[in-house]
Amino acid sequence: MRTVPSILIAASALVILTLGVLHLVFTYRGTKFHPRDPSLLERLKEVSPVISRETTMWRASIGFRASHSFGAMLFGLVYGYLALESSGFLFKSPFLMTLGLVCLCAYLVLGKLYWFKVPFRGIFLATALYASALVATWA
Repeated sequence: MRTVPSILIAASALVILTLGVLHLVFTYRGTKFHPRDPSLLERLKEVSPVISRETTMWRASIGFRASHSFGAMLFGLVYGYLALESSGFLFKSPFLMTLGLVCLCAYLVLGKLYWFKVPFRGIFLATALYASALVATWA
């Protein structure tokens, strides 16, 4: 039988996993991450960053978005698995429990500073679910 904290962390992980999967899909399908100005897209495809002429700003942005998606998906899969794993390993590890909260809080800050309201709200929900599990576990 699953405990309330394990269900809350699994739900939190599912939110982050879903955001990561959608982010990856939007990176490779459609135009959701394209600039509204078509001429800017053309420039991004031509201009290299200072660090290397081996890529363009556009190709680098695709790689950044994909790796960002993989990070969110990894968090969702690992913490979802650990939350539902029968030995309770996650809940016996203050390090892993704290690390998960720190990671979600870091995403939350990034979401507030740099992203738009849909991912911010999703990350806020995931963080609230996770924090609720911590309260239920440690109370």
